This record gives sequence, structure tokens and C-alpha cells, in this order.
Amino acid sequence: MTSFQSSDQLNHFIHTYNLYKGDTIQQIQLNHRMELVNAFQVEKGMRIIEIGCGQGDTTAALANAVGENGKIVAIDIAKEDYGAPLTLGQANQVIKQSPLGDRISFYLDTDFLEFETNETFDMAILSHSSWYFNSPSQLQKYFSKLRRITKKLCFAEWDLAYANIQQRPHFLAASILALYSNFVSNDGNIQHLFDKRQIQTYIEDAGFNIIDQSTVDATYLQDGDWERSYANSIRESFSEASPMIQTLVESYYDIMNQPVEGQSLNSFVLSAI
Repeated sequence: MTSFQSSDQLNHFIHTYNLYKGDTIQQIQLNHRMELVNAFQVEKGMRIIEIGCGQGDTTAALANAVGENGKIVAIDIAKEDYGAPLTLGQANQVIKQSPLGDRISFYLDTDFLEFETNETFDMAILSHSSWYFNSPSQLQKYFSKLRRITKKLCFAEWDLAYANIQQRPHFLAASILALYSNFVSNDGNIQHLFDKRQIQTYIEDAGFNIIDQSTVDATYLQDGDWERSYANSIRESFSEASPMIQTLVESYYDIMNQPVEGQSLNSFVLSAI
């Protein structure tokens, strides 16, 4: 992780809403989500649906951006007791109790494909949530439903096309965890990897037109270190895999654990109408 300097935007958020004071980890995460929201070009008064809200990092940034007259509908398929050190339910409640709370409706333990709404949203957001999907077909169904209820789609995810050697460990850790999910049922946050080209194809197949794409720096985030640590913790589980997978994964582990100061992968952003 590279050094982190809090932005004026982040400092203003913390002072205005009295959220995350003294919580450096949360501040670092929020800073990146605010940069993503800037890339999404969110405007005051927008009504936004967010898919895969998790603990609400992006949700809080979105609620700040839409202002008092905006609305965020935040959906996640995970249950309230999922997550650590705070569960999703606990983290969402912290946000709901802040001045941002009236702008947000959280729906946890909710499959978007079964979510009923008659509303047309100004924007739909998927921010670092696609790797939780179990299959491409499931993600494609989400895009197709969003095409019917939203004017604009904004998507952000880790960019597998890493820009420098310090980001390679994060790439390898993500690859290891995706392989792990292929043969061991788990509720980890990497179930399936998608790269930018694949996502762009799925979005266009759903009837959207890509109008903008960009890269947002994420090298200072802790996620790369977290994923590498988790990947190392499940190394013995690959003893149950086929010899071919074991050989591949051991090569990944050897390279991932070389003494390189790690950086997180950057985020790519796609916007479509």
C-alpha cells in the first residue's frame, strides 16, 4: 500500500456528517469511493439504485453527492450478519443514524432479480461488487433488468490489467481466490473474476451504449494486502484440487509471495446509457 493523503472532499465529509472520525481504514476506503462517485458524474437530486452495497462505503459517498433531495436505494444479496469487523447490518445502521440516513433505503438479504419496483432511476451503480457473482449469466441478468429501470449505468471494478509490478500480488491473490471458489463452496468476496472487456460486452449485450471509461487510482488501498493474506490462509485447501490446478496455484503462490511492496489494483470505470 502506498501512502495516503486525505482529500479536502473527504475531510469535509467527515466534518459534515460526523462519520468515521479516527477510523483511518474506513477513511481510506471512503476516499476511493468518493473518487469513483466523481467519475460516475453523480448530480444533486438524482435517484440512484446501487447493486451490491455491502457495508455502505459507496452508498455513503453517493448519498453525499445527491444531496438532501436525492435518493439512494441500496441492495445487497448478503444477510445482515455477513461481514467483519462490522456486519453489513451494523455498518448500514451507522450510516442510517447519520444525517445521510434519510436519503438511503437499505435492502439486505435481497436478490435484485426478485426486487419489485415501478420507479425509473436516474442511475444504477455497481461498484466493486461484480466479483461476488457466481456466474456471468447471473450478472448479465442484472444488467438486463437494470436496462428496463434506469437511464444510466455506472460500473467500477478492480482492473486485472495491472499497471506495475507492485500490483501483481493483488492480481495473483484474486486469481487464486477465484480458483478456490471454483471447487470449494465459500462466501468469500471473490467468486468469479471479470475483466473490463468482458464487462463491456455484457453491458452492451443488455442494450446499453458505453459513453465513457476511465481508470481511478487505487494503489493506496489495503485491499491488495487483505486479499493476499486471505489467499495464503487457504493454501492447504488446494491439496484437494487436481494436480494441474495444484501446480498452477503453487506457481501463483511463489510469485505472489516474492518480497515486493504490494499495491492494490486500480479501478476501471465504465459509464453507459
